[in-house]
Amino acid sequence: MSDSSTEQKVAHTTGDGIEEYDNRLPNWWLATFYGAILFGVGYWFYFQVFQVGETSQAAWRREVAEIAAHSGQNIVVTPQQLTDLSKDPAVLAEGKQIFTSTCVACHATTGGGIVGPNLTDEYWLHGGAPDQIYTTVRDGVAIKGMPAWGPQLGVTRVQAVTAYVLTLRNTNVPGGKPPQGDKFAQAN
Repeated sequence: MSDSSTEQKVAHTTGDGIEEYDNRLPNWWLATFYGAILFGVGYWFYFQVFQVGETSQAAWRREVAEIAAHSGQNIVVTPQQLTDLSKDPAVLAEGKQIFTSTCVACHATTGGGIVGPNLTDEYWLHGGAPDQIYTTVRDGVAIKGMPAWGPQLGVTRVQAVTAYVLTLRNTNVPGGKPPQGDKFAQAN
């Protein structure tokens, strides 16, 4: 602490009659000020000049790539995997639940189609192969009004609903929409 009696206070008056004093700044304030300057210079050398640390832009790019990798955008799904999943009762139960909550508004509970196409016949607008159905569910068909379900559902849930749709194929429910698209010849 400084002794105020030893400090010399120089006063001057401004043009509007306010009296100001030219006091020395407190040491704690000066230490903080000069410390911030030193920190800024060190930060600049660390990240920009020597490039030792990861910049915020590089960290953001890395995190986006990690999210894309974990969201399944880079996962390869084969037709055989989807066909095998269509025989698993637990996966089919999950797929039916997802279909009921997200797909029935356009495809009806039976899959016979309302606004969307009939999923129970042998005609398919965007391909009837398991991987084609998976891609259609995951990426959607924006021009036809079908949303991309991949970002909302994730890979495993899109696989489950695809497996369930595979069980609807060729069941030809009564009252379904007339055929649309190309006939899918299923390989045995």
